[in-house]
Amino acid sequence: MKQEIQTILAVGSIAIDTLETPSGNKNNILGGSASYFSLAASLLAPVKLVGVVGTDFPDVGWSLFKSHNINIDNVQILKGKTFRWGGRYNNDYSRRDTLFTELGVFESFDPLIQKADCASPLVFLGNIHPDLQLGVLRLCKSTKYIVSDTMNLWIDNCYNGLKEVLKNSQIFILNHEEAQQLTGTNNLPEAAMMLRSDGPNIVIIKRGAMGAYLSYGNVEHYVPAFPVEQVIDPTGAGDSFAGGFVGCLSRFNSQDFLKAAIFGAAMASFCVESFGVDSLVRVNMSALEERVSIIRKIMRDSENN
Repeated sequence: MKQEIQTILAVGSIAIDTLETPSGNKNNILGGSASYFSLAASLLAPVKLVGVVGTDFPDVGWSLFKSHNINIDNVQILKGKTFRWGGRYNNDYSRRDTLFTELGVFESFDPLIQKADCASPLVFLGNIHPDLQLGVLRLCKSTKYIVSDTMNLWIDNCYNGLKEVLKNSQIFILNHEEAQQLTGTNNLPEAAMMLRSDGPNIVIIKRGAMGAYLSYGNVEHYVPAFPVEQVIDPTGAGDSFAGGFVGCLSRFNSQDFLKAAIFGAAMASFCVESFGVDSLVRVNMSALEERVSIIRKIMRDSENN
C-alpha cells in the first residue's frame, strides 16, 4: 500500500534580495531561507510556509509560491516593508559580504500558525532567532522530525537559546564554519558527535562545493556536491539542500538519511546555477533524479578507488 506523502511546515525568512556577483548583478529578487527551502521541498512534498512580508511584497512572489502548491495561509502581511538583504560575492565566490540588511516587518516577526498545521509531521526551522524557533517548537509537540538550522549571528549572541533548540531537534543542519564556531573543532566527525551529544540524532554539516558530511547512529557519510559547470549565485544553496533533504524524507516516508542527503545535494546544485530561485522553480523530478544518480555513482567510484 502506497504511503501518503507527509506535509512539511517551513518557518523562516521571506526576503527581497539584491546581489552582486562575478556573473552579474540582480536587484529585488525573491530570497529568504523559507523561500528557498519551500520551493526546493515543494517538488517532493506539500509545504506549508510560515513567515511575514510587508505590503510591498511583489505579486511575482505570491505567484511563485502558489504555482508550486506552497500553502501560504500562515504567511502574515503587515503594514511596512518586506525584509531586504544585499550581498556581494568576491571573484571566486569564496567570500560574501553583506551590503545592507533592512529587517522591515521581519524585525517584529512572531510566527502565527494555524492549530491544525502545528500537527505537521515534519517541521523545518530556518535560521531565525532561537527564541522564535523555540516558540514554534512549543506549538508543534507531535511532530515526527524537527529539522533546525542556524547562523553565526545566533551562535555569537543567543548561545543558550540555540542549545535549547538543539536539545529539542531531531535533525540539525549547519555549515562547516558554523560547526567549528559552535564546537571549537574543524574535525567534522568530532564536531558532529559533539553536536549530537546536545540532542539531535542526525547532524549534517554542509561543506559548500565539497558537499556535505552526514552523521547518525554509528554511521557517517561524505556526500559529494554535484559538479555544476558554472556557479552563478550560491545564495540559498544551503536552504535548498535542506529542502531536498526534508522533501525526500517526506516523499518516501523513510529514514534513509543518506538518500535524503543525496537529494539535498542534487537540489542545491540547481540553486547555484542561476540567480535567486530561478533554477529551483524550473527543476522537475526527472532532472533531480538524474543528478541523484550521478552523485550516487561518484560515491561508488570513490569507494572503489
